[in-house]
Amino acid sequence: MSALRDALRDLPEAVFADLLESDDAYLLVIDLPGATSETVDVRVEKGRLLIEARREKALPGSFEYVREDRPLFLDAELPLPPDATGAGAEGSMERGVLELHLPKYEAAPEQSVPIEDA
Repeated sequence: MSALRDALRDLPEAVFADLLESDDAYLLVIDLPGATSETVDVRVEKGRLLIEARREKALPGSFEYVREDRPLFLDAELPLPPDATGAGAEGSMERGVLELHLPKYEAAPEQSVPIEDA
């Protein structure tokens, strides 16, 4: 689990994440303001959690950027804890917060993690 904890520290400063653990699962909570279940893709491949998220920003017609600090994309690759492989993983999005429930299981093949609106 320390590899995942260390990888979370390497996320961009604007991305906030919590990692929780119970006896039978991990819960990864990531703030992705402006992202929706349709603009987030989560996959488990070869012991890694791949998260791609984007948000859409509307630029008012009479304005142009002087400075733009709010990124539009998150492309993160995080190691899974050794006792969680993504089998049976579930995800949900509510108000820009992604929650990934990762059960502690035996190894499983690559799979997509469905994201639903809460």
